Amino acid sequence: MKIAIVGLGIIGGSYCKALKAHTKHTVIGINRTKSVAQKALEQGAIDKIGTPEDLREADVVIVCMYPQACVDFLSENGKYIRSDAIVTDASGIKRALCPQMTALAEQFGYTFVGSHPMAGKEKNGFDASDENLFMGASFIITPCGAPHVAVNALSSLAREIGFGTIKTTTPEEHDRMIAFTSQLPHALACSYVLSPSCPNHRGFSAGSYRDVSRVANINARLWTELFLENKEPLAEELDILVGNINNIINAIKAEDKTALYELLEKGHQIKQALGE
Repeated sequence: MKIAIVGLGIIGGSYCKALKAHTKHTVIGINRTKSVAQKALEQGAIDKIGTPEDLREADVVIVCMYPQACVDFLSENGKYIRSDAIVTDASGIKRALCPQMTALAEQFGYTFVGSHPMAGKEKNGFDASDENLFMGASFIITPCGAPHVAVNALSSLAREIGFGTIKTTTPEEHDRMIAFTSQLPHALACSYVLSPSCPNHRGFSAGSYRDVSRVANINARLWTELFLENKEPLAEELDILVGNINNIINAIKAEDKTALYELLEKGHQIKQALGE
């Protein structure tokens, strides 16, 4: 197939590199900054630097930009996409995005299937992209009414480039779970390093500090958009987290050894039962 990747950051760049390393598909790279596209071409991550007009060649289009930027790009350039093409995104939110993307697919005549590659790094940009980023990772599909043949085609492509788990769900369930598994840890990590103690951690820290603070190295613009677009599920998870922390605070202040032990032991048992 010919596959167009729009947006050559860490995710888009990794798609390009994975496709070139693990498949025989032809990769067209489209990026706002031409120097990045040129670098991708020179490194062999893409076969061609594309323009929106080159979307006419693509069997599959993967749009790897901020959620609203995905909508804006397809609103402007959906006219170039073939009616037999499959279009997908890589966004970390789905409830706010999928209805707009589905409406654009209906307007222009192509098929849209929502997706979210559950992979990444603390660093961003094409230079951080990796051909093996998706190895063993989870690939979430939100079909949004797309036919089974399109969903199966996208699943097969994901398997080709190394994804280990294919999860199909609704936009609502996606956003509810992502609020817990992805957005909440980022909010927690940022809250953690906002402590005035953080700048003096060197010499006093080891694995615990590193594990909790790792994802605080955040793309603030992107995550601000993701948090606000998923505000209800995320706020609910944050309320639960704050409640649990308050329970621990109250037990410590009251020197209630039994209550504190029970809270910590419950967390231990839950984690142990998951076998992780």
